[in-house]
Amino acid sequence: MIIKELNGNKPIFGEDCFIAENAVIIGEVIMGNQCSIWYNAVIRGDVHYIKMGNKVNVQDGAVIHATYKKSPTNIGNNVSIGHNALVHGCTIHNNVLIGMGAIIMDDCIVESNSIIAAGAVVTKGTHIKSGSVFAGIPAKKIKDINEELISGEINRIADNYVKYAGWYM
Repeated sequence: MIIKELNGNKPIFGEDCFIAENAVIIGEVIMGNQCSIWYNAVIRGDVHYIKMGNKVNVQDGAVIHATYKKSPTNIGNNVSIGHNALVHGCTIHNNVLIGMGAIIMDDCIVESNSIIAAGAVVTKGTHIKSGSVFAGIPAKKIKDINEELISGEINRIADNYVKYAGWYM
């Protein structure tokens, strides 16, 4: 793994975090407890800060970045960022699932209990209200979330990634 201090900013990790051997975490990155950063993931807090809550999983190949002096990245608790997703200069609230290959652009806000479908492109400045499922290019609301999706997808995946990380630690 590459964990690198840059410009006086060193990544800070919570308790019980798993960092894969080839993950890259640079600069002003603050991570909560029970997070997992998987293979080939890159979290680059070089141009602005990146803050992550508890029980966040950043799956294989995902990239988290920000925009220089303009758009930091804030991620809440119980968030899953799918394989090869790109999360850039935005705010993700609690209990969110970002699907594989999704792109969340600068200045977006994804409120709690929401799902961004695999492959979706959430364009700059989009505000996704709580309880929404967004899909497509550009991403649009396709339906309201239901309890089955919250427990069966958002919570299941976040909980599973805590379990998977335990296998590696």
